[in-house]
Amino acid sequence: MARAVSVEPKKAPRLPPRWVIRTVWAAHRALYAVTGGRLGLKSATPDRFGTLRLRTIGRRTGEERKVIVGYLKDGPNLVLVAMNGWAEPAPAWWLNLQAHPDTTVELREGSREMTARVANTDEWSRLWAKSAGPWTAAFGDLDSYAALRSRKTPVVILEPRPR
Repeated sequence: MARAVSVEPKKAPRLPPRWVIRTVWAAHRALYAVTGGRLGLKSATPDRFGTLRLRTIGRRTGEERKVIVGYLKDGPNLVLVAMNGWAEPAPAWWLNLQAHPDTTVELREGSREMTARVANTDEWSRLWAKSAGPWTAAFGDLDSYAALRSRKTPVVILEPRPR
């Protein structure tokens, strides 16, 4: 006699309240500022996200904006997942990059001039899978977090700008 196997759907991850997420972001930026950039950035490894400081130009104000975001390396390119703490709206840095794709990033190794673009369908699948390992190791299943949003999360590729 065959036994019925129940397949339970994946539970949605529990997110901290929005104020906690925003406080952590503010504390990270403050750590970077107080230490003159000595702390707050880390290099990416094949199994761990790094953190970089991204400079964008505001799409409405034209003013410089700075944010610290996680990244992965993909050859000479840097890969970002355009999430806003898994909140529904797109992050401002991604909206700014869409309007002004040329940017500067600050890494532990120094600054780089880059140009942003969204990953095409094939790149998205490969880079999303590449992001899943480090993300899952740090926070839990990446797809479960992405399912909290009503639309597909963009993967952003920063390519070195020719000199």
